[in-house]
Amino acid sequence: MAGLEASAIFKINPQGFNLRRGVSILLVMLLPLVVLGALREEKYFVSVALGALFTGLCDPGGRYSYRAPRLAVIAVSGALLTALGYWLGAQAWGWVVLAAFLVTVLAGLAVTYGTHRFVAALLLNVWFLIALALPGAYRADGVHTSAWPQALAWLIGSALMIGYIGLMWLAGGRSGRQQTGAELLPGDTTPMPLSRKVIMYAMIRAVAVAAAVAIAFGLDVPNADWMPVAALVAMKPSLGQSALVAAQRLTGTVIGAVLAAVVLLGVDNKVAMGAIIVVLGGLAGAIRAVNYTWYIAAVAGTVLIAEGLPHPTDLAEEARRIGFTFAGVGIAVVVTYLAGLLAKRTSADDRPPRAAAPAGRAGQR
Repeated sequence: MAGLEASAIFKINPQGFNLRRGVSILLVMLLPLVVLGALREEKYFVSVALGALFTGLCDPGGRYSYRAPRLAVIAVSGALLTALGYWLGAQAWGWVVLAAFLVTVLAGLAVTYGTHRFVAALLLNVWFLIALALPGAYRADGVHTSAWPQALAWLIGSALMIGYIGLMWLAGGRSGRQQTGAELLPGDTTPMPLSRKVIMYAMIRAVAVAAAVAIAFGLDVPNADWMPVAALVAMKPSLGQSALVAAQRLTGTVIGAVLAAVVLLGVDNKVAMGAIIVVLGGLAGAIRAVNYTWYIAAVAGTVLIAEGLPHPTDLAEEARRIGFTFAGVGIAVVVTYLAGLLAKRTSADDRPPRAAAPAGRAGQR
């Protein structure tokens, strides 16, 4: 990554801007902000909003009969992970670490089912880490909540997005543009066989995330929950991605974390914070194919602000959050380096053996 220039990392593709998708995500996330604010049930906003956002980002495009069942799987899976995360967040830290490890392994192995399911698994993996951290944040703010109501909130957010997509499909004359894999994960557009190197890399990523979770929950370090989220967002999801994509993920995560810290420090009104989450979510949907660095920055900013929304803090706390974010990015750098070594070693092992020289020639040397 050292040879990559900033011009490549921040290169803009204006043709990739999708205003319709961005506005769609913004509107669907805005509705729960208004309704829950009026009902004074803001504690469910993060689950509803990120349920809508992540479901929208998983939309495969095409006919609604094709999209709806796949998005419904995302909705149900996310609801179950929400319930598990909120329940485990109050349990012994060993169970939390084990769950984070297993979910990250399974998400990494989803690459064998194709890009769409892999992206969905990665987003659900990120959400699960957030759901593990939110119960502690709500307790610190004196707010009581529980697993199944939060799971229902996620399901409602996903259902809102699925319903909105259906309405837009009907309004558009029952046509849908098929999204490309390159738009979701540049440089990784084809399914991958479940080879040894795929399994090894999934295990390396899971160990790294579990270690970060162990520090945050096992040592009970305040604000360390930003570390596993930052590590997962910044890491290359698969060996097939290029050094450019790895650099874009790292750079985008740092930008998003700094933005999140500034918002959490400078804005003390939770409704205003929610509005910023909505805007960033819509922006992520609109610029996904414009530039991968800024897309990751928008996603990272959204999830980190959402993670800190239940319990905003002061300058010292935000400085610690930034520090743990950089620690998470450091973990991602190490894992990316190990991935490079793994890819090189596997490539060397896969080379056909050189033919042995004829006995006569060997004796002449």
